[in-house]
Amino acid sequence: MKPIKTIEAYQKPPSPKTYAAGEIIFSQGETGSLMYGVISGEVEMQLNSKVIETISMGDVFGAGALVHDDHLRTSTAIAKTECLIGFLDQKHFLFAIQQTPMFAIEVMRSYSDRFRRLKELF
Repeated sequence: MKPIKTIEAYQKPPSPKTYAAGEIIFSQGETGSLMYGVISGEVEMQLNSKVIETISMGDVFGAGALVHDDHLRTSTAIAKTECLIGFLDQKHFLFAIQQTPMFAIEVMRSYSDRFRRLKELF
């Protein structure tokens, strides 16, 4: 069962952005300042040029760069299909966590689910 997602947080200004299939959203090793949410479409996450998972509508990604001091991306995100992607900067991310505890829980759940799936690969 998939939990209720937090797409609504990504549909408020700033406006979501459309990415074409194959377009890079961010690259491994880059400094990150945004967290992303998939409003529509699919995003492939790659580690060292190897696809490790596909993120779909309602899932979030990229928050790690907002919570680590170095703000570095540990993976590459590429639009697998045409995607509508919402985003939050650190200021809005922290506000959403403080004002909406369920937002924080959903982000943690998404990353926990992702970690479990990745653990099974190795």
